[in-house]
Amino acid sequence: MDLTHAPHKPTTGLGLPYRSGRLTFLREAARTFRTTGAVAPSSGPLATRLAAPLALARAELGGPVSVLEVGAGTGPVTRMLASRLGPADRLDVVEVNPRFVDVLHGALRTDPALSAASDRIRIIAESITEARLGRRYDVIVSCLPFTNFAPDMVRTVLERYFSVLEPGGHLTYFAYLGTEATRALVADRAEAARHRAVAAVLDGFTARYGVGDSLVLRNLPPARVRHLRAPGPLGRTEAVA
Repeated sequence: MDLTHAPHKPTTGLGLPYRSGRLTFLREAARTFRTTGAVAPSSGPLATRLAAPLALARAELGGPVSVLEVGAGTGPVTRMLASRLGPADRLDVVEVNPRFVDVLHGALRTDPALSAASDRIRIIAESITEARLGRRYDVIVSCLPFTNFAPDMVRTVLERYFSVLEPGGHLTYFAYLGTEATRALVADRAEAARHRAVAAVLDGFTARYGVGDSLVLRNLPPARVRHLRAPGPLGRTEAVA
């Protein structure tokens, strides 16, 4: 079921400062590390790099931009995207963790960047593989911890992204540096093999759709941002995903 911020009644994160969201993130990272996939929220430099295609898409279209963020957590990248939304742009935020969803709903009322754009933001409390989005997107920003997933799940998510991207649409995602070497040292053979298989899936999509990547060293841990594009010039279709 698609949820917007209006009917949702948060159970946590109401009116609390950003550090409360950070504390929630740390608790969830400890409790559900495989799905949270990080020891700290995304840094400002990483959020800036992930959000960069929004301005590029707006320049290419010459008009409003539709944006999808997946795996928002407590919203550091969401805040960056919200601060860059134009008056007619739209941002859908997919987050499956109910505690993070509560923080996001509270931030829509209390965070300056998010509250200023709350009429253009829709929070969808579902998995991206099951969400009924109802629209296509010019920009997708993925914050999912792909290297913690099974290879088939990574492929399914990426295929979903491209199924809802407009022709020429932008996709950015990131991966932490050094994870393969670390897992090779500390993981068992099956886990190391799973990680290599995920890397192969990501590399396959990058080889097919990739248009660039960059390093963000000012993040914990440092990350590589990859930029992919759907085939064709950026434009709008009539299909609904």
